[in-house]
Amino acid sequence: MSRPGPIELPSQYAPAEVEGPRYERWEKAGYFTADANSAAPAYTIVIPPPNVTGSLHIGHALDHTLIDALIRRRRMQGYNTLWLPGMDHAGIATQNVVERELAKEGLSRHDLGREAFVERVWRWKASSGGKILGQMRRLGDSVDWSRERFTMDEGLSRAVQTIFKRLYDDGLIYRAERIINWCPRCLTALSDIEVDHSDDDGELVSIRYGDDDDAIVVATTRAETMLGDTAVAVHPDDARYTHLVGKTVELPLTGRRIPVVADEHVDPAFGTGAVKVTPAHDPNDFEIGRRHDLPSVTVLDEHGVITAHGPFQGLDRFEARPAVVRALREQGRIVAEKRPYVHAVGHCSRCGTTVEPRQSLQWFVRVGPLAKAAGDAVRDDRVRLHPPEMNARYFGWVDDMHDWCISRQLWWGHRIPVYYGPNGQVVCVGPGEQPPSGWTQDPDVLDTWFSSALWPFSTLGWPEDTPDLRTFYPNSVLVTGYDILFFWVVRMMMFGLYAMRDQPSADAVPFRVVVLHGLVRDQFGKKMSKSRGNTVDPLDWVDRFGADATRFTLARGANPGSDIAISEEWAAGSRNFCNKLWNAVRFALLNGAHVPSSAPGPASFSVPDRWILSRLSAVIAETDQLFEAFEFGKICDVLYHFAWDEVCDWYLELAKVPLTSSDEAAVETTRQVLGFVLDQLLRLLHPVMPFVTEELFTALQAAGGFPRGVLGGAEPPRVGQQGRPPGADTAALTGEDSVMVAAWPTFAFADPAAEAEITSMMRLVTEIRRFRSDQGLRPSQRVAARLAGIEATPLAGHEERIRSLLRLAPAAVGFTASASIEVEGITAELDVAGVIDVAAERRRMEKDLATARAEAEQAERKLANADFTAKAPAAVVDKTRQRLEVARADIARLEQRLAVLARGGDPPEPPDMPRSSP
Repeated sequence: MSRPGPIELPSQYAPAEVEGPRYERWEKAGYFTADANSAAPAYTIVIPPPNVTGSLHIGHALDHTLIDALIRRRRMQGYNTLWLPGMDHAGIATQNVVERELAKEGLSRHDLGREAFVERVWRWKASSGGKILGQMRRLGDSVDWSRERFTMDEGLSRAVQTIFKRLYDDGLIYRAERIINWCPRCLTALSDIEVDHSDDDGELVSIRYGDDDDAIVVATTRAETMLGDTAVAVHPDDARYTHLVGKTVELPLTGRRIPVVADEHVDPAFGTGAVKVTPAHDPNDFEIGRRHDLPSVTVLDEHGVITAHGPFQGLDRFEARPAVVRALREQGRIVAEKRPYVHAVGHCSRCGTTVEPRQSLQWFVRVGPLAKAAGDAVRDDRVRLHPPEMNARYFGWVDDMHDWCISRQLWWGHRIPVYYGPNGQVVCVGPGEQPPSGWTQDPDVLDTWFSSALWPFSTLGWPEDTPDLRTFYPNSVLVTGYDILFFWVVRMMMFGLYAMRDQPSADAVPFRVVVLHGLVRDQFGKKMSKSRGNTVDPLDWVDRFGADATRFTLARGANPGSDIAISEEWAAGSRNFCNKLWNAVRFALLNGAHVPSSAPGPASFSVPDRWILSRLSAVIAETDQLFEAFEFGKICDVLYHFAWDEVCDWYLELAKVPLTSSDEAAVETTRQVLGFVLDQLLRLLHPVMPFVTEELFTALQAAGGFPRGVLGGAEPPRVGQQGRPPGADTAALTGEDSVMVAAWPTFAFADPAAEAEITSMMRLVTEIRRFRSDQGLRPSQRVAARLAGIEATPLAGHEERIRSLLRLAPAAVGFTASASIEVEGITAELDVAGVIDVAAERRRMEKDLATARAEAEQAERKLANADFTAKAPAAVVDKTRQRLEVARADIARLEQRLAVLARGGDPPEPPDMPRSSP
């Protein structure tokens, strides 16, 4: 087939002009859509559902980048891939948003009533919720939009009601009085993950209960809760208090007498060894109270206002605290005060209000048997955690789980399907069932995590036996942050194993592999926060650097289970990488490179051709291995260095010699090898950098020929087909339309001899370039040289390429060398006499020396700082050590060269130098 003439790309890559149109084409072509009837093996990932109130933050961007990379690679391998999108209804957050809107109108939800308020929330969701879905498109998420779900939609609501009914009937859901996290502002119970803990300044007050020999001293930071004390507890073996156990002491300010009890929970070495027991307002005290049959006295209402003991009644808890201390001081009951006293305090993650432990009648899941099943699934390897170091943390949670409070005192959410009769009767209603007439439904809604725990199967149509459920369950992989291993992952494990218990054991699990990544931090390893001013808006980076650069920056920092440090400087570097790829393909196209429809035989390959093809084969194999191990950071490093160092910096330069020769066969072979290598490289990079690779890939295909999985052969057989719009001709989807549906590389070609030969040449060129620089020669400056002894080395056939790379002119008659260096058995003799300005060179080197010394001093100061070496991430410390090593080597080299210039002679051979990554 004939090829068109050279294709010219624009001189610069403009992400903003490419990304939107490309994404729209992909979506319209149906490339994202999975097929439940496909015979190909399924590969399923469900998106961790973002809140309907949310916008794309840097953690989302990381998570989505990693998932999309996995999905895009499997799609190219021919799997029937499903990346299922959706959102969480975010009960507390969404209700707060709508209540704030109402407040601007001078209204509250109570003014509207429950039904009208819920309708108002649905209207808000339709008009303002889900902004993050559009932002996901900007990042390049290749999700199946046709299957988008919402935790409050009809199908998922049916799933919630079904599993609640089954758990209730099996005795695994119950209602009881327990201590829960309570937000006095949001007026609801909170799950543990909805509580943010921080170190706050408080006041530790020591109070004497009782008098004389019966006196006992307790310490507390919450003096107001002493009004609800119903005992003092000591350790059974604490001899100091043996005489008091079983007796009573008077509770100050109240006139009540409370017992002294012995309980092993008390630490005799902490404080006075005696603790006040307030069962209604502390989880540990609640358990002590249950063990000793103590009464619970509630002294704070749902707003955090004191309800007991006249003088303090009606005071807010923070007003009551100093008032109680003053009253105790007046009675001489204060033994000691410590101000300030720093202690961990929980705050509502939604509104920042200090959380109040509060005894309350709530609904709970009895997690014992469910948690055991979740633990067993990992122990017997039906589910693998990655990295496996997370197993210990996982087992630490599932083996010691407390029953889960699932009720929330909200109006927005899945309402608990329990009804109460006029005479105390209780009935749980399943889907399609009706409660008795006139019965009242429980006013509470379910914890948002309850519905999201069903996400891997409710989104596929459970409890119905749907084609999607049969095809795509269990999910192949779950990708999420390690910080929600307990709060979400464990709960999905429990509910998946319970809901799908009729399936074979291996098919009941919700997913096969859990990939846990770390949190995104700044370049110094600090947690990102608005107060520190170090947060990153990923959409700002997308605007400034492009989606590909943003994704590559995040993926390159992702190591399993470890936190990820990023900086704007690294994002700019990733943008430069996109530009490097763009310029490489642009150069190749301008020089007639194309992807061959049939390839020349290996006999026509030059040594550089065989070298780059051998390296490509090795990189493909290594990339595959790293993908299977979820080593995203290493994948990016391998591809970055292959693309930048080997393809762009070496092969493109080596290719210039045959491309400009008069040997048409050599020209055409180089064009085909160059086109093929770039084609395969773009495929390898596509999962992480989808937009720029698509733009360059389609340009290469337009240059002629068709993409092939192996040079000189047809594309390798794929395990399935996906990505076709309804009614599309499958045979026509050869892959040239989009890299998304092109085959993943499987090219295999090994030539160790060529690799050794070119590696030797690279060492030679690198050392001579450094030597030229030491002589003060500009990189582009041509200088006469003799390569003595080259004819006796394996590099004899590369002299023309070496001279081209080094800007070395042939040695003319009468040539006299004024500088020389021996490398790889070759003596490079250069005539630099009269080509450099010694005075100017001395000034330049003195300036460089001052810079190197400053760099070394800065690195030495950091490394001498014990706080830095102890607290900074290991990677940051190692990088600082490397900077110091390089700076010291630069200092030695520059000082040596300046000494030579001062003597007016030639420099000796440069010492061995440490090499930093390009």
